[in-house]
Amino acid sequence: MQVKIYTLRYCPFCKKAKSILREKNVSFDEIDVTDNEDNFSNLLAEKYNIKGEVTFPQIIINGNRIGGCSDLEKLIETKKFDELLKEE
Repeated sequence: MQVKIYTLRYCPFCKKAKSILREKNVSFDEIDVTDNEDNFSNLLAEKYNIKGEVTFPQIIINGNRIGGCSDLEKLIETKKFDELLKEE
C-alpha cells in the first residue's frame, strides 16, 4: 500500500492522522506543504477534483484520495481501512 499524507506543521488534525497511521504500523510519505499551502491547495483541488476549501491533512492511499483525519477514522471504524491494507 502506498500512503501519502499532505500536512501542515501547525495542524493538530495532521498530527493526529500521522499518529493513527503509526499506530496501525502503516508507513507513509509525508509532504509538508506549510511553506507553500496555497499552491498545494490549488494543485490538490485540481488533481483530486475537490470542491470547496481544501483542508489538511489530505490522505492519499494507492493514488485515491480518502480525505482528512475524520475520514481516516471512519475508514478504521467501518473496517474498510483493514480491507485497504490487504490490497497491497
